Amino acid sequence: MSNQQVRAFATEAAQEELKASTIIRRAVTEKDIEIDILFCGVCHSDLHTARNEWHGTIYPNVPGHEIVGRITKVGSSVTKFKIGDLAAVGCMVDSCRTCEQCQQNQEQYCEAGNIQTYNGHDKHLNQQTFGGYSEKIVVDEHFVLRVPENLDLAATAPLLCAGVTTWSPLKHWKVGPGVNVGIVGIGGLGHMGVKLAKAMGAHVVVITTSSTKVADAKRLGADEIILSTDNEQMEANASSLHFILDCVSAQHDVNAYLKLLKVDGTLALVGAPEHPLPIAAFSLIPARKNFAGSTIGSIQETQEMLDFCAEHQITADIELINIQDINLAYERLLAGDVKYRFVIDMASLKQ
Repeated sequence: MSNQQVRAFATEAAQEELKASTIIRRAVTEKDIEIDILFCGVCHSDLHTARNEWHGTIYPNVPGHEIVGRITKVGSSVTKFKIGDLAAVGCMVDSCRTCEQCQQNQEQYCEAGNIQTYNGHDKHLNQQTFGGYSEKIVVDEHFVLRVPENLDLAATAPLLCAGVTTWSPLKHWKVGPGVNVGIVGIGGLGHMGVKLAKAMGAHVVVITTSSTKVADAKRLGADEIILSTDNEQMEANASSLHFILDCVSAQHDVNAYLKLLKVDGTLALVGAPEHPLPIAAFSLIPARKNFAGSTIGSIQETQEMLDFCAEHQITADIELINIQDINLAYERLLAGDVKYRFVIDMASLKQ
């Protein structure tokens, strides 16, 4: 097999829009799987990277790490998949496989740094990795996920990032029956946090700055809603939550939310504000509270999450778009004008 040229949407610089392009995909090695991409979710990370807002972007850049498709080729040593299977790829496509974290099935915390689906390093081609805004992708089978047949494929794509990013901390902090969980922010991440926490059996409390989100929070499964702009509501709910999942990427006052935690409660941040968030010592000390963070999830966790979603019929709330509308989608994403995740129909790439 030889390397192949495939169609994609890429940007050549931080100030440039994404446009039709071509990229090279590596030949399928003995452990590789080639996937014909059917749908790709649009994550805020795509926008940050395309525009070099986190710095270090290598151009040309092809974003996309919420990938669902069908297998078209398998390497000679592949054992878990066959041609024709549905498959998915999330935020990473490789890791060192040998460090303590990789050996414990926590590749997302690889001590050498996991290889990101895009803007990482493809050791086979000695170039940057390219993401899912493309016709095909070639990935080592260890980093490929099985997609349950009963899920809507387009609405499954965001589970590969938004789903597992919220699932991992909910599982790690043992969310379930008898646990009061607060979800801060109802967006791409937060709406998945609500759905998953509810299905896990928790009492789910949405914490939002906007009264316009109340009806939607209830539709998603929230048992209660707290308006964080209402001081009386915040005071009335002090020391009421065991765990808070903070999904907000804008600057915000974490201390106000820490007051809602019980003794030994934890607030885990999965949103990524641009600037440091001040934490008052006495927001933590008097009740032994914890301020933590979490990133994506392991391959094992991602598969568990997909299987759980299949069992409970959980997918993301999406708006399906054509690839030609990606630049407009980025502007709408910045304006918060999506409920709650854009997904690209990759058939449009061939138009």
